[in-house]
Amino acid sequence: MEKAMNFVSEKVGNMEEPEADITDFDLKKVSMDSISYHAKVAVKNPYSVPVPIMQISYTLKCSGRVIVSGTIPDPGNIKANDTTILDVPVKVPHSMLVSLGKDIGKDWDIDYKLELGLAIDLPVIGNFTIPLSHSGEIKLPSLSDLWKGDKEEDTEKEI
Repeated sequence: MEKAMNFVSEKVGNMEEPEADITDFDLKKVSMDSISYHAKVAVKNPYSVPVPIMQISYTLKCSGRVIVSGTIPDPGNIKANDTTILDVPVKVPHSMLVSLGKDIGKDWDIDYKLELGLAIDLPVIGNFTIPLSHSGEIKLPSLSDLWKGDKEEDTEKEI
């Protein structure tokens, strides 16, 4: 029995796991109450079966402060033996951006850190979370972008 358990432990320990990378984080939409950013996440599945994603959790930090966080339940599956591109929307209320006034400066951008956790259900192993992190600068919409969004029929501006 011990030999069988050692064999299984060795095989599971050497199993290849899915890998993920945040490839992009951009402004997507300006609305009356918020600004939407979208993160593109490439997830590589080495298995011959699709792997279900149980949830995606996200936290957006600016100047060391949490600006917004949330979860996306059951966003779908990672394709078998392929790379799946996930679109993770992050909606930031205008009120949170106003609180960052001094950090925005004259060039209308702020430094950010986006943290994601992809909770997946791996065959044999069970639940597994892939932690991801991406840092950079967020470009904020100008005041004219906000006014343009206000005049559109659906009160939202696609970027």
